[in-house]
Amino acid sequence: MDKIYLDNASTTSLSAEVLNAMMPVLTDNFGNTSSIHSFGREASAVVDASRDLIAETINANSNEIYFTSSGSEANTMAIIGIAMANRNRGNHIITSKIEHPSILNACKFLERNGYEVTYLDVDKNGFIRFADLLRYIKNTTILVSIMGANNELGTIQNLKAIAQTAHEKGAIFHTDAVQLYGNMQLDVEEIGIDAMTISAHKIYGPKGVGCLYVSNGIKVDPIIFGGNQERGKRGGTTNTAGIVGFAKACEIANRDMRTNNHKLRELSEYFVSKLTEMVENITINANVRQKLPQIISVAFTGVDGESLLTKLDLNGVAVSTGSACTSNSLAVSHVMSAIGLKNDDAKSTIRFSLGKNNSYEEIDTALNIIKKSVDELRAYSSTYSAKTRKRKGDK
Repeated sequence: MDKIYLDNASTTSLSAEVLNAMMPVLTDNFGNTSSIHSFGREASAVVDASRDLIAETINANSNEIYFTSSGSEANTMAIIGIAMANRNRGNHIITSKIEHPSILNACKFLERNGYEVTYLDVDKNGFIRFADLLRYIKNTTILVSIMGANNELGTIQNLKAIAQTAHEKGAIFHTDAVQLYGNMQLDVEEIGIDAMTISAHKIYGPKGVGCLYVSNGIKVDPIIFGGNQERGKRGGTTNTAGIVGFAKACEIANRDMRTNNHKLRELSEYFVSKLTEMVENITINANVRQKLPQIISVAFTGVDGESLLTKLDLNGVAVSTGSACTSNSLAVSHVMSAIGLKNDDAKSTIRFSLGKNNSYEEIDTALNIIKKSVDELRAYSSTYSAKTRKRKGDK
């Protein structure tokens, strides 16, 4: 049975071009970048070239790029590192209720250590309300962190307007752009971004490497201690091959952005159109234009999401019920709760996230499997409910 992968927001496959770029580093250029001999200098040179390339894609300076082990680490460094380094200016942070767990958990840590955090509500499509941002931002606000595109809904926030509002109060603006990077041109100078997180494995690069952009002049404390790697901001042996792969993935993502966006939009529109024709009683969450088209959140009324996910997986279709970082939790998605979904609707929600390697043939096959799976689960639920009512009536 051929498997169909529709969970690209969780992670993407490794590009062949990226693997080819990494192989010489894995096999030949294996030196430690901190070593001063020729092996170390050669490794350091390819890391520097990678830093230059990534910086260029976002109109940043090379010395504003700090490599990390993941987007989660970069987010943690942004929230805790910036808060700690700027605590003399204030202790208030603003974020939203639909951020990635790495942001929310870092904020909870800061709350336990004397910081004040405001979690902004969002509307039914996942957009923050600017009236709320204006209401809660104040002179002691040192950091505003709002994700660029939500990982469960795909909603794209107005980053430029948020940055302007933050700067008017002297606050630093950070955005988690892990889902957004590679899908939209991000010019940190033009938008007004002070700090930004991106990750390799969301753009067909390797797992285990991400980066945090921090504008020169913004103070950030390290959260991982060790040697003087990353200019003293992030200790630990440099993941040279991963960084080279990351840079190659960034190059490809920006090179092919227009082509990929066109394909993903058409493929997603086809998927949604056919799904709504074939399956009754469904709701497309955040069905708006200002979103990543390839992330499609669907509530299947009367169907348990975990049961549907399992059934689809057994039939060769990989999907998700939400963020991969919370997939082992049985709790209702905090994103679905924040947009106002009732408990049953939230539990019936599946996230489909398409990728550049998906085909129309795969989509057609997946749609038939989805319809069959939903019909079977609804029939079982109806039969079970009827038997339950009968037993209660007999009593």
